[in-house]
Amino acid sequence: MNRTAALLTLGACCCAASLAVAQDSVPRMPNGKPDLSGTYDIKTLTPLQRPTEFADNLYLTPEQARKIMDDKQDYIAKRAAVSDPDRDAPAAGGAPPAGLGEEFIGRSGAGAVGGYNNFWIDDGDTVVMVDGKFRTSILTEPANGRRPGRTPEAQSRLRTLFANFRGPEDRAFWLEREGPGPFDGPESRTLADRCLTSFSSTVPALPTLYNNTKRIVQTDTKVMLLNEMVHDARVVHIGGEHPPADVVYWFGHSIGHWEGDTLVVDTTNFRDNSTSFGGSTPTLRVVEKLTRKDADTLHYAFEVHDSSVWSAPWKGDFTWPITDGKVYEYACHEGNYAMPGILKGARVLEGDFRKEQASGN
Repeated sequence: MNRTAALLTLGACCCAASLAVAQDSVPRMPNGKPDLSGTYDIKTLTPLQRPTEFADNLYLTPEQARKIMDDKQDYIAKRAAVSDPDRDAPAAGGAPPAGLGEEFIGRSGAGAVGGYNNFWIDDGDTVVMVDGKFRTSILTEPANGRRPGRTPEAQSRLRTLFANFRGPEDRAFWLEREGPGPFDGPESRTLADRCLTSFSSTVPALPTLYNNTKRIVQTDTKVMLLNEMVHDARVVHIGGEHPPADVVYWFGHSIGHWEGDTLVVDTTNFRDNSTSFGGSTPTLRVVEKLTRKDADTLHYAFEVHDSSVWSAPWKGDFTWPITDGKVYEYACHEGNYAMPGILKGARVLEGDFRKEQASGN
């Protein structure tokens, strides 16, 4: 090859390389790995579990997606009526609608005061789009887009949980049986009541009622994921091994490795039921995949394995749009009057119960 031809060849290679760099809109670290750092807002109208009306159909038509976004309030109300019958505080003596999933075993709903009403829910204005297609659900496996059934053991644990925590709210029902009660002290309450962990799922990272902002900070050896809801922070260690099984953490122990431009995170070593979803156990294992698609978007996929709870693994994925918003402090126990109110209310009910017993009523 003569000098002119060599220069032309070199010039063509440099141009091709420059074009490839220009076309790569993925932010990168100095070491060449994708930079996942940023603030993301993952709120969405798309539910985790697929409404049964869509059966095994993973995708919405553009017309269906537009209708959901245009009729946002009606869609949220319909979804809440199925997923949380107490959302809008039914009248005393009311009962939840029939046909609820097995996750509501034992839930009486009688006289329940309810939780937040729909006004406070922040589901955003859009449905999830992955690879240019609108989605009916975040879950993709099983094929019906719904979590698989619980094992008999898990259903039994759930019945016990609801029997301990749900009953007539105007009566100290827990005094009618032996053993510790659900209002004996702060330690008797749930981790969420005590503000020890998030009210939403942190591992995997899923949308929740509000405060859906996530912050990622990355170095060559660590990736930190901050959850706005109750300020949960996870640290993913790049490389290494999990500790022995008897060493447990609120959000498990996370190890990451790169497969091309995707960070694969394997999380094990959970405390019992510390992840705020579905009654998971220490045998829980979660595998997540984070891929920065461009400067504005991160793709997040997850797999959940816990054979002591679910009859099969379940998977899902969705996009995380970057935001100019900030992660605000969630000071859960700053001036939190809920815990003393809960315990004081229980003492009042217990006093009334003992008076009834003493009077023979």
